[in-house]
Amino acid sequence: MKQLLFLSAFVLLASCGSLNKSNEPITGEQTVACGMCVFDMTGDECELAIEVDGKYYYVEGSNIHDHGNPDAEGGMCTQERKAQVTGQIKHGVFVAESFTLIPLDD
Repeated sequence: MKQLLFLSAFVLLASCGSLNKSNEPITGEQTVACGMCVFDMTGDECELAIEVDGKYYYVEGSNIHDHGNPDAEGGMCTQERKAQVTGQIKHGVFVAESFTLIPLDD
């Protein structure tokens, strides 16, 4: 019984550690969009999200409405965009230190 309890605690701690998997900064051009509308993430409203290594994370430190009307043509509820970012994944969220949306080509 003690072994099962120890194993369960180990698995729980290991999975919590994966939420904080990156202490290294993430920098450079990344794909961003509305988490619900484009990336099919769960949520109650449109929120800015980022794709990092094939996984999606909601963004803290920048808001989807900071970058224009998300429902307009070229908005982040209608398509994926690119952004120049710096930040870290903490507790399953991308915490942005800088976030600059790259303009669409005309």
